[in-house]
Amino acid sequence: MAKYIFVTGGVTSSLGKGIIAASLAKLLQARGMRVTIQKFDPYINVDPGTLNPYEHGECYVTEDGAETDLDLGHYERFLNIFTSQSNNVTTGRIYQTVINKEREGAYLGKTVQVVPHITDEIKRRMLLLGQNNEFDIIITEIGGTVGDIESLPFIEALRQLQWELPEEDTVVVHLTLIPYLKAAKELKTKPTQHSVKMLSQEGVHPDIIVCRTEKPLGPELRRKIALFCNVKQEAVIEAADAPTIYEVPLAMMREKLDLICMKKLNITQFNEPDLHRWKEFLDKLKYPKSQVTIGLIGKYIELQDAYKSILEAFVHAGAINECKVQVVNVHSEFITADNVGEKLANLDGLLVAPGFGLRGVEGKVIAVKYARENNLPFFGICLGMQMSVIEYARDILGLKEAHSTEMNPDTPDPVIDLMEEQKNITAKGGTMRLGAYACQIKEGTLAHRAYGKTMISERHRHRWEFNNKYLAKFEEAGMIASGKNPESGLVEIVELPAHPFFIGVQYHPELKSTVENPHPLFVHFIKAAKDYTEQKNAVKNPLLQSEMI
Repeated sequence: MAKYIFVTGGVTSSLGKGIIAASLAKLLQARGMRVTIQKFDPYINVDPGTLNPYEHGECYVTEDGAETDLDLGHYERFLNIFTSQSNNVTTGRIYQTVINKEREGAYLGKTVQVVPHITDEIKRRMLLLGQNNEFDIIITEIGGTVGDIESLPFIEALRQLQWELPEEDTVVVHLTLIPYLKAAKELKTKPTQHSVKMLSQEGVHPDIIVCRTEKPLGPELRRKIALFCNVKQEAVIEAADAPTIYEVPLAMMREKLDLICMKKLNITQFNEPDLHRWKEFLDKLKYPKSQVTIGLIGKYIELQDAYKSILEAFVHAGAINECKVQVVNVHSEFITADNVGEKLANLDGLLVAPGFGLRGVEGKVIAVKYARENNLPFFGICLGMQMSVIEYARDILGLKEAHSTEMNPDTPDPVIDLMEEQKNITAKGGTMRLGAYACQIKEGTLAHRAYGKTMISERHRHRWEFNNKYLAKFEEAGMIASGKNPESGLVEIVELPAHPFFIGVQYHPELKSTVENPHPLFVHFIKAAKDYTEQKNAVKNPLLQSEMI
């Protein structure tokens, strides 16, 4: 039987429950256990697919096409395993299931209530991943903050599970905040005490308290927290701010978080943690030998989490190249033909990010043109790839009004058009082309050199596609389709062989980049940026140029 660890949060949001859950899972995995993580979100949306990136950050897509919370990206990046539809559950999905069952008559005319019907469905979902003997430990992160009205059904379901399951099969980890008051020059435990009290009032008592803090927790402070929150002193864990999220697993190992959990779960047989690859990655990340500056062209740059997976993919690729990747956010809405040279002049590479809608697209087109004409390494993802197609059609093919029908339904040259199977769809949620699809790559292309194989699988999230009616014109003019879906013929990858590094992909490669397996396109993009800056420096320094020769 699987065992269950529940992670709750108190005091404030954005404390990092997902990172703590992923770090704990990594440590348990490193000790030889089969671990997965699931996220329960209290909002009523069925999934984050229709949420504005400013509201919720990026929408993370799994292999099986689930639109999920961005924390699932942390889970995959840390554990190097796939998540699925079952790993992210919202209040909306819970209520939708219960209401559908009520409409079908499944409750035999009984009054449908939050308790027991909603809480029973929550419990069923919480236990679902543990029923097929695939995992030894299921870690469940409960979103929101203890005390929120919307979180109450999840906390009640947790209380019931603690009562129903054997005592040695559940652990509750509560993440809280120990604020530092500069005026008083001391850490304050009262918010944590109140948070634990509030959780206990709902019938759930934490076994472990993880304390986010700016300053170290001394023994006296730990003893105070343990005494007033009714846990053992060893179960008060310090989670100090770290330079990078990838150092958190090692910090939690020093605090013995995994050992304390295993003791409570009565797990007596386990290995010493094997983290040598993780530590190698951290060494390269902390001690880079070079640096590149990459421009991230997007329209949601005000919120860092809107491009979370892309930023993490840069971290992974930078470490492999022993190179620090400095990302400069450039708002596409403010790029014009007059200022593009000024805004992009000091970059070593350009990534045009995904997105939806008309706002900012002309700035992206202008940025693509700058990269193409100045031999600046270019990488376009989803909408970024489509913008590269539009730019090439306008400037090289002479189709001055070429556009996507997403932005201009009346364009005379729809080089980007709505996918055929999308044309009769009216519902927005969960109806895009989602999840993993195959792509066949032409040999001898940039994509083939990066992947090292001709058949790949990548994740998608889009409605519009390259219009194959124009493909022959593009290839005659020098832009080739180096990757296609073998069944539909959908163009997945475009590139310019005459350019040092110019590639656009319809899919989202950032979603499959992990610490242990950085995505090859990001790895080669950063390598191209390194080459670019070395050549640029050689031009400025003739002595360096002679050494390179």
